[in-house]
Amino acid sequence: MAKTKESNIEEKEYINEAVNNESSVEENADNVESKKETNELESKLNEALDKNMRLQAEFINYKTRSENEKMMMFKYEGENLIKQIIEVVDDFERAIMMDDNDLSDEVSNFLKGFKMIYTRLIGILNNLEVKEIEVEGKEFDPNYAEAVLTEHDENKPENVVLEVLKKGYMYKDKLIRPAMVKVNK
Repeated sequence: MAKTKESNIEEKEYINEAVNNESSVEENADNVESKKETNELESKLNEALDKNMRLQAEFINYKTRSENEKMMMFKYEGENLIKQIIEVVDDFERAIMMDDNDLSDEVSNFLKGFKMIYTRLIGILNNLEVKEIEVEGKEFDPNYAEAVLTEHDENKPENVVLEVLKKGYMYKDKLIRPAMVKVNK
């Protein structure tokens, strides 16, 4: 009977050990599954955070771009009107180039009136930061002028503007009309 008690005790210990091993295997399986779930959740969280950061960056870029577009729109808001006024200024310049010494008093008075209107138009354009581009006698720059004619003058250096056929204008820091010029070749 002593042996049976001992063997019963051993059997009980063996069974307890087996049960403990079985529950630790189940715990290990549960731990592995919970680690997988944790890793998956962390991965999803990181993806969501990354997506959120990208959306914030896109929004900031959009906001900056739209603000810049608005600033440019307001900065050059009168450009179309100014282009039309410049055409009128060209007409006035052609009209006042007449020699008023050979004209009757009535026509001479009209010419004086044209000159006054022209002077006021130029003043308005200057107040709007519209400036004439000075190119005559300077080296030809295709950024500010279009060469529509060429001529050879041995007394002047090559690639110099000989004559301005149509004035060019800058509106603030933007070219709104290039000068049309005759260049020495």
